[in-house]
Amino acid sequence: MDQKFEKLGMKPADILLPRDCDMTKWAVVACDQFTSQPEYWAEADRIVGDAPSTLRLILPESKLNDADVEDHISAINAAMNQYMAENIFKTYPDSIIYIERLQSDGSIRHGLVAAVDLEQYDYTPGSGSLIRATEGTVLERIPPRVRVRKDAPIELPHVMVLIDDPKGLCIEPITAAADSMEKVYDFDLMLGGGHLKGWKLTDSQISALADGLTQLASDEAMQEKYGMSGAAPLLFAVGDGNHSLATAKTCYENLKKVTPESEWASLPARYALVEIVNLHDSALKFEAIHRVVFHVDAEKFLDAFKKYYPNAYEGKGEGHTIEMVWAGHDIFMTVPDPKVQLAVGTLQNFLDVYLKENGGEVDYIHGDEVTKELGSKDGNMGFLLPAMGKDQLFKTVMADGVLPRKTFSMGHAEDKRYYVEGRKIK
Repeated sequence: MDQKFEKLGMKPADILLPRDCDMTKWAVVACDQFTSQPEYWAEADRIVGDAPSTLRLILPESKLNDADVEDHISAINAAMNQYMAENIFKTYPDSIIYIERLQSDGSIRHGLVAAVDLEQYDYTPGSGSLIRATEGTVLERIPPRVRVRKDAPIELPHVMVLIDDPKGLCIEPITAAADSMEKVYDFDLMLGGGHLKGWKLTDSQISALADGLTQLASDEAMQEKYGMSGAAPLLFAVGDGNHSLATAKTCYENLKKVTPESEWASLPARYALVEIVNLHDSALKFEAIHRVVFHVDAEKFLDAFKKYYPNAYEGKGEGHTIEMVWAGHDIFMTVPDPKVQLAVGTLQNFLDVYLKENGGEVDYIHGDEVTKELGSKDGNMGFLLPAMGKDQLFKTVMADGVLPRKTFSMGHAEDKRYYVEGRKIK
């Protein structure tokens, strides 16, 4: 079976789950959520109390820049070692977990928890690796996260990677068989997170999954879906948690420097646990992220935009159309024959140049009405962008390298992944 996965960039893992624990207290939301709401994390702490919990094994990013962050990290590593010494974990060897997540809107997201091979992941824009970032990685965000992971004996994933499987070859057959599988958990998530169920895949299901993924990575699939025969296949696109996966990659690369090459394949740190979700899962919603620019002269901005895109014209038409709002105005500008795949790329490429030359600040906004309200204030401009179609994600990453930053959002904070499963990385 392992031979099937060698070329797929993922494999089953020795997955850790807590035994005899209150699972609602065990699972907490991804550390990069509610960063401006310390009261959320305070309430999570109150709920957990002294019970075993992933809250003691992760560092909320709201605390990443605390003066005593090193003490936080030491406490996390100590808690991991304590939980292992107390035999809190049960190991499910060579396993993949199928999960169903009831979200805040009542829909159910389906996923698989497995390990991806960091040798086949590259966050460099334009990479031809099997596993790629979807947005640009901010390198400055990696070192603080490396300090959290480098001495940790176990990992807990909040990374979500996507597969482009419109025919439902991989996860959907498992969904249909869930009632006959071994259930490993079934519980409510704290603080509005919905409900989570998990089942262990059988050996035959794991083998069939490998066959399905092999089809998705084939040249025939690349040609059929993206019109790109002969291109380096893209099998997994990172949807959430790219900086966490980039941190795991950095820690692994650092370990390689002090480890004989003959031992790299056996390093636990070579792999990272993730949740795999089908891009076409009906519960997965892509929402556009708009822009508002502050301290800007609208007339000067429009003149510069038309010079940057000489063929641009006011109104809707063929090409990339962007709604622009400022005090007393609400117009559409169309750029015909765009050079990139998405309208957000057409706008962002200009914004980067304009703001560098003229100053001003940009913020990334969710929601049409909020964008229009802010954009209509004196000295501001709002830019409303069309939502990216799911079928554009993989094609854009393959054609343009990565998406422009803040292109889309995948669901609300409460619906982000909760920490449940773990895996030894030492």
